[in-house]
Amino acid sequence: MNSELSSQQIQDIGEQGLLERLQRFCPPEIIGDDAAVLVTASEQSLVVTTDVLVDGVHFSNLTTSPEDAGWRAAAANLSDLAAMGASPLGITVGLGLPGEVRVSWVERLYQGMTECLQKYNTSIVGGDIVRSPVTTLAITAFGQVLPNRIIRRSAAVVGYAIVVTGVHGASKAGLELLLHPELKQDLKDAERTALIHAHQRPQPRLDVLPILWKILTPNSCTDAINRVCTPNSQLSIAGMDSSDGLADAIIQICRASGVGAVLERRQIPLPKTFNHWLPQEQALEYALYGGEDFELVLCLPQELALALVQHLGEGAAIIGNITSGSTVLLHDEQKKFPSQVLNLSQGFQHFNS
Repeated sequence: MNSELSSQQIQDIGEQGLLERLQRFCPPEIIGDDAAVLVTASEQSLVVTTDVLVDGVHFSNLTTSPEDAGWRAAAANLSDLAAMGASPLGITVGLGLPGEVRVSWVERLYQGMTECLQKYNTSIVGGDIVRSPVTTLAITAFGQVLPNRIIRRSAAVVGYAIVVTGVHGASKAGLELLLHPELKQDLKDAERTALIHAHQRPQPRLDVLPILWKILTPNSCTDAINRVCTPNSQLSIAGMDSSDGLADAIIQICRASGVGAVLERRQIPLPKTFNHWLPQEQALEYALYGGEDFELVLCLPQELALALVQHLGEGAAIIGNITSGSTVLLHDEQKKFPSQVLNLSQGFQHFNS
């Protein structure tokens, strides 16, 4: 009987049969109508973000189990909310599937999403399923944030420090180990496992937000330069997540803010494993362009940046400063490497040949 159930395909149970299975992963008091009703806290703004993931582009059976694919999909959307300063309210899931996909695969996908969401007291509150020639997953996440705490890419100011909330390059390393198992020969089992886990089970940094608000509250000002303060104001900070790569995040912030940046290459935090496993240049490339680390990249005044890094602890670091102009420069204070202008051409971009 168990064997028969595990081999069932979606076309064997149909749309209604699949919906009945998937509703088990949703709060019964929210689902069941034409739309979900979510309640936001008083005076908070609604934050909405959508990610589309396609089989063979964003996930693959070669590198991710259904549970891992589900976790990564949920984590990507929660990370976008964190990058806006928002706390999550719920997600909806749009799923396109070939009829030949096994029901158990879809249930395991939802199990992975649920495991990630439960960690942040969030639920799947609705969605849709359709027949599709390729497996496609479209998630929309909803969050809320006080208007004076919204984090935007366009708020960077010359003189601000650039903070990353954790190490970069681990996810890319984990992916390479999954695609090329022979690379593990110079790694301990625990090191290999940690890097693969970083790729398959990334952690959205929603935990950073309470710490950030605690640090910023005594310094709440609308004018970062002249410290013009009002009771309900909040110091503007810039930021986004590094899901598309650290270089991409900093370049996008600088473009939106009309500023430049100087990064110190030796301050970019890397996994300790890289020290004895990868050449320096390859390690740096993984960190800058590998992507999917889901850390936050934040720009804020120097003294507040120092306090944030101290509170976050190991992995967090100030990696540079916002400058005038428009160039994003990678600098080596020891002058062993020439300065390098960062650009988006080395990172992943959809539709690039």
